Amino acid sequence: MKIVAVAACTTGIAHTYIAKEKLIKSAELRGHTISCETQGSIGIEDELDSKDIQDADVVILAIDVAIDKMDRFTGKKVIKVDTSTVVKNPIGLIQKVEKVIQK
Repeated sequence: MKIVAVAACTTGIAHTYIAKEKLIKSAELRGHTISCETQGSIGIEDELDSKDIQDADVVILAIDVAIDKMDRFTGKKVIKVDTSTVVKNPIGLIQKVEKVIQK
């Protein structure tokens, strides 16, 4: 499965980067390809490529705040969770995403 993700917490510091790291490790552990951007106090980092978004099977938004450029995901299957869900149980989240995509 190809996944694109955005991580953003209220301050755009700790949970944003922890969520990104856990999303990447968990998705790769389950055999998936993932690209993840962060949005926070210093702006957008590792911005998702439009081709990656187009080719993605699913978009995971691990966000606690509104993010910029949401229109990029129009027409895509989007799963939105808060960053603490990713931090606490990243493998469980990826397994739920797998089930949603299989339907």
